[in-house]
Amino acid sequence: MYVCLCQGITDQQIRSAVRSGASSLHELRRGLGVASQCGKCNFQTREIIRETLSRAANSEPLYYAASPCNC
Repeated sequence: MYVCLCQGITDQQIRSAVRSGASSLHELRRGLGVASQCGKCNFQTREIIRETLSRAANSEPLYYAASPCNC
């Protein structure tokens, strides 16, 4: 779906940029141009950022440092 009509930016483009390392509206504005014109897409873009980062955090496995066993 188109999120930023002024620049023709879709939700998939935003999600892809977040998965590639962008984590703020400022970074997406600089990289994609989203929210650089009228700004009506600010709220929706921030929601997509939060949702994408949350999904990534929930799907990444956790690794713990193992201490040597003194058995």
